[in-house]
Amino acid sequence: LTDVYSSSPALGRYFRSAQVVYFSNESSTVFYQLEFSVPPSTEGFMENTMNSDFIRNVLRQNIYDED
Repeated sequence: LTDVYSSSPALGRYFRSAQVVYFSNESSTVFYQLEFSVPPSTEGFMENTMNSDFIRNVLRQNIYDED
């Protein structure tokens, strides 16, 4: 995750760290925490760039690109 987000053109400059919060071998479930450093309030920044769907899609696109 660190490589994915730190190299992202859209999120790389804001990304600080990723850490696994919970991992289960039985269900192949991983919960992780991403830390970003965001600029002071900017019009639409949190709603658009830091939107959870956008952040998830950056990871999804990286997975598709590897295939």
